[in-house]
Amino acid sequence: MKILVINTGSSSLKYQLLEMEGEKLLSKGLVERIGSEGSSVTYTIRGEKNKFQKDILNHTDAIKVVFELLTDPENGVIKSIKEVDAVGHRVVHAGERYSGSVLITDDVVNALEECSFFAPLHNPPNIKGIKACLEVLPEVPMVGVFDTAFHQTMPDYAYMYALPYELYEKYRIRRYGFHGTSHRYVSQVAVDLLGKKNSKIITCHLGNGASVCAVKDGISVDTSMGHTPTGGLIMGTRCGDIDPALIPILENVEHLTAKQIDDIMNKKSGMLGVSGISNDFRDLEDALHNGNRRAKLALEMFDYRLKKFIGEYTIILGGLDALVFTAGIGENDPETRYEACKGLEFLGLYLDEEKNSSIKGELAEISLPESKVKVYVIPTNEELMIARDTKEIIESKKKKNKSGFEVGELQEA
Repeated sequence: MKILVINTGSSSLKYQLLEMEGEKLLSKGLVERIGSEGSSVTYTIRGEKNKFQKDILNHTDAIKVVFELLTDPENGVIKSIKEVDAVGHRVVHAGERYSGSVLITDDVVNALEECSFFAPLHNPPNIKGIKACLEVLPEVPMVGVFDTAFHQTMPDYAYMYALPYELYEKYRIRRYGFHGTSHRYVSQVAVDLLGKKNSKIITCHLGNGASVCAVKDGISVDTSMGHTPTGGLIMGTRCGDIDPALIPILENVEHLTAKQIDDIMNKKSGMLGVSGISNDFRDLEDALHNGNRRAKLALEMFDYRLKKFIGEYTIILGGLDALVFTAGIGENDPETRYEACKGLEFLGLYLDEEKNSSIKGELAEISLPESKVKVYVIPTNEELMIARDTKEIIESKKKKNKSGFEVGELQEA
């Protein structure tokens, strides 16, 4: 079975084509600046990376370009788009509608449009990608895999805000959490590495967007992001948790609109806002080693907030079996991992500092043999998780069809 995984942004489209027998990656690529001047396509086929520019007016054009590359007579990896058995779509927000991945129908698309209220920057382009694929591949089954779904197992006392309850009833204002596909993938790998299903794991997805998740027996019980991806950890350009009373104060003293404050919190804050240099940890660590005080402050704030969540979630879990680092910073920045683990020896966590300093972007255990808490670097693979869910749902659909179920019936993985 060949599955195409699609992840669409407002002006971009990322894709991977996987052969599920052996879970082999056949091709991947990125279409950028869709609808703008200077549109470009970067793609990798058979290990060779290529890039070219081409006018791409919309997401449907982008999908067509992807299939032109995949079926190219000389360099393509498939002969026809008919070889694509299913398409899996990454979707950011499903509200409370779905606790798992689902077969996409008109009802699902309508539900996602309703959920755009929660994620106005993410859901609309995700829906564009779905509709573009439906236009090009009308007969191919498609599956939606949601960033929020993994966290739907959080108990109500963990996800509710202490606001008037009618606001939850009217608008479903609550904590949802994000990066769920990544947290689910790396926690499953950690369970396999530990060799036991009854486990207490903290997963740290640390990139330009960052979140921490408490996973008990494979189930998400709490996570750092909130109603939106702005809450929780300090991030590249997002502020993370702040006193909400600061918003009306800023409105009054700076004479800012709600939109301007939202831009500040999401695009001008975080590591960039504190350091005044960059949102890239590599730049900040270079500046730190050159004596820049504000770079030092930004990194110390990030490390402190991360350690607070690790401590908090260790208590919530009632102990800790494994601490997992993933995503761009988590996989590639030994200094951040060292600072997160420093001082946690009282938990029985002992970092192998030499091994930690040598690991970048590869699966590894970086704790000492005597450490009661295992520390892992686990490269995330959201695309593979999406492809697995898609495969499971399509195979389930085929079985149900043979048993007389209606073809368009919704199913959850």
